[in-house]
Amino acid sequence: MKNNQKPNSPVRKTLGATLICAMFAVSGACLALSPIHSVLAAHAAAIPAAQFQSDPWTDTQTITPAALVKELANAKGANRPVVVCAGFHVLYYEAHIPGAVFHGPASRPDGLEDLKQWATGIPRTANLVVYCGCCPAVHCPNIRPAFEALQAMGFKHLRVLVLPTDLAKDWIGAGYATEKGS
Repeated sequence: MKNNQKPNSPVRKTLGATLICAMFAVSGACLALSPIHSVLAAHAAAIPAAQFQSDPWTDTQTITPAALVKELANAKGANRPVVVCAGFHVLYYEAHIPGAVFHGPASRPDGLEDLKQWATGIPRTANLVVYCGCCPAVHCPNIRPAFEALQAMGFKHLRVLVLPTDLAKDWIGAGYATEKGS
């Protein structure tokens, strides 16, 4: 899109409506990725791999989808994970982990600021799990800034949900529950 295009131009409105309406769909075992999901994944994949040579978290600061599902089912009270999506709102709106809150995208200054503002009211001992799900974690533009910001704020039990491909394949495709909206 050209820089001189007006925010409410017909092209921009059509593109926006198409992106919002064309999310991934899940029907039984058939998983179809939408144009928006493909666009977001392509954008993330275009980020130089050198930018992601090392993760700011350790292996003990990660959790798999299967382990998170089990933990969400079994943990109670203060031990129950607080799940936060630091990704793109359009993806969160179409399908997110049950109970997850949205504060992002962490790759943008306003999204990162929203995450930090939200986190000021969370006890530093909270069991926090952060995820994005737009693309493979190795290329994700949101998960690292979110993790680093929360870690710098002093969270003691902070983990990253490891999604090797994306939320569509690694969570929804595995048959785990989702919520929609917000």
